[in-house]
Amino acid sequence: MFKDLDPLLHSQLRLAIMSLLISVEEADFVYLKEETGATSGNLSVQIDKLNEAGYIEVAKTFRGKMPRTICKITDKGVKAFDTYVRDLKTYFRS
Repeated sequence: MFKDLDPLLHSQLRLAIMSLLISVEEADFVYLKEETGATSGNLSVQIDKLNEAGYIEVAKTFRGKMPRTICKITDKGVKAFDTYVRDLKTYFRS
């Protein structure tokens, strides 16, 4: 049987963000922007959606006088990502 996929993670950019964050302790906005190729505005909106869902934590800090946004996946986000990957596998036939 096919499993329902988490609609929040079924977005290409949100899935890319989660895929990057699952393999690092934390990542800043600039790194995520470079790796995903997203525009600043779109990346910001998608980060907000993942943060609101509790899948990531976002910390706004400064490096010198420059603002810095740091993202980190939460335990809830790890579980949601793992479930998404497992459920996606039900769509592949061996």
